[in-house]
Amino acid sequence: MIDLTGKAILITGGSRGIGRAAAILMAKAGADIVFDYHKNKAAADEVVAEVKKLGRRAIALAGNIAEDNHCKRLVETICKELGKIDVLVNNAGVWTYAPIDQMKEEIYRETMDINLSGLIYTTRYAVRQMKKQRHGRIINISSTAGQRGEAFHSHYAASKGAIISLTKSWSTELAPFIQVNCVAPGWVDTDMSAGPLSDPQDYKKIVSLIPLQRVGTAEEIAGPILFLASDLSNFITGEILNVNGGSVLVG
Repeated sequence: MIDLTGKAILITGGSRGIGRAAAILMAKAGADIVFDYHKNKAAADEVVAEVKKLGRRAIALAGNIAEDNHCKRLVETICKELGKIDVLVNNAGVWTYAPIDQMKEEIYRETMDINLSGLIYTTRYAVRQMKKQRHGRIINISSTAGQRGEAFHSHYAASKGAIISLTKSWSTELAPFIQVNCVAPGWVDTDMSAGPLSDPQDYKKIVSLIPLQRVGTAEEIAGPILFLASDLSNFITGEILNVNGGSVLVG
């Protein structure tokens, strides 16, 4: 039922975790993929190879999502190579430990620059093209932390809460031709969360707070992203889709 054949999709942070899973799942549905990565070329090359095995096009660009010029180049590349941009998945992000009384400026700036500024920059350039096309979809990746806060990660929670506000703002600003939605994952087994999930005591505590009694997989987050990219979500905009095993129940 989900067919993305001929669709051009841009994913930020597509070499690992949720971004990687989304790239591969969307390619299976027929989409061509452009994604960026920061440093791990080997991981990016693996994603490109996986997408090409599925008979789809894949282009990986290295760079810093926090830099405006890189975000501009991403959008220019997908438009030049694939002729358009049907879907933007704003996925790139970092998660660091920082009690407020010990939070260094560079840690705060890094989080805001990558999680928030890069998202805004990329969306700005993508929207200009989507307006010309008179269609497009934007899928932002937030977090349960953006809904309930997160002790010792307040800078991360603030960035993810802002993404929810941006989703709601843009959904009305860009209607009726551009849909803007958000996926808010809970705990997911990725490189980003490997630290606490690899500690038996931390893992036990984390799982005890999840009604489904386990953490999610990257593929289980990619599924809802695929849904929002498809025609099955044609009448949905401004929505925060919670994918957290029941750990945070919000309307």
